[in-house]
Amino acid sequence: LLSFISPVAFSIAEESPYHYVPSRAVAIVMISLFGVSTIVYAGQAARYRRLWLIPTAGLCGLIEILGWSGRLWSTFSPLLSTPFQIEITCTIVAPTPLLAANFVILGEIIKRLGSTYSRLSPKWYTIVFCTCDVVSLVVQGAGGGIAATAPDLKGANLGAHIMLGGIGFQLAVIVLYSILALEYFVRYNFDAPIASRVKSVKIVDDQSDHQLRGLFTFKLKLMSCALIFSTTLLFIRAIYRTIELADGWNGRIISNELYFNVLDATMVVLAMYTMNFANPGILLALPAGQTEKHVA
Repeated sequence: LLSFISPVAFSIAEESPYHYVPSRAVAIVMISLFGVSTIVYAGQAARYRRLWLIPTAGLCGLIEILGWSGRLWSTFSPLLSTPFQIEITCTIVAPTPLLAANFVILGEIIKRLGSTYSRLSPKWYTIVFCTCDVVSLVVQGAGGGIAATAPDLKGANLGAHIMLGGIGFQLAVIVLYSILALEYFVRYNFDAPIASRVKSVKIVDDQSDHQLRGLFTFKLKLMSCALIFSTTLLFIRAIYRTIELADGWNGRIISNELYFNVLDATMVVLAMYTMNFANPGILLALPAGQTEKHVA
């Protein structure tokens, strides 16, 4: 079989910053998938007035499209560094805004079910975790910029280490977020509110005990399952990226296209489409006649 493969093709693959020539078909499919999902998010944001979907999930889709456009460019010019730099930087930072959407959704679920089971108020969930998300995004972006403009391997490695720090921080944030979310759902299931939260909510909102616990409707259960699934996908992807960057620019992980397509691209695509189908605009809608003040 090797005798039928051109030595020139081997040379191009070896000299490419990817260490292979990316699949053009996969790049086109991914650009299409991210494009459709992003358009759907824009429609959902407008139709259901969930405008936070635009700077979160929508922004993720736009950055992924840019990154995969760079990868598509690389299929025509595999030795050029510019499209590789676009691809590596964009695909690393793109899921960060999508993760922010998950933080917002958990806060919205807590508003419906009751905040007395939560360590943080819905508002503070959004503030704390979205702030951490922005920090992660800035660090990853800075690392990507340094790596992209580095004149030598030493500078590129410095950028990679900074990106690794950003991804590692993001991974830690996901773990903390997941622990707090798990505790919340366990407390809600066993009706074990946090005493200090019950007292503070009653004082501030003057609510009785029966108003502190919302009904876990089918829609909220579906939204919660979608949230868990999406967060798990992004967690798997973050682990892959952490290992990839730790392995280095010439490592075995970054040199394997299948790993990237499955553990990065597929994870992000599935996470985006999860929230397209489990539409927050529908699943988080309050029943007719009810307002958020009905539940703490």
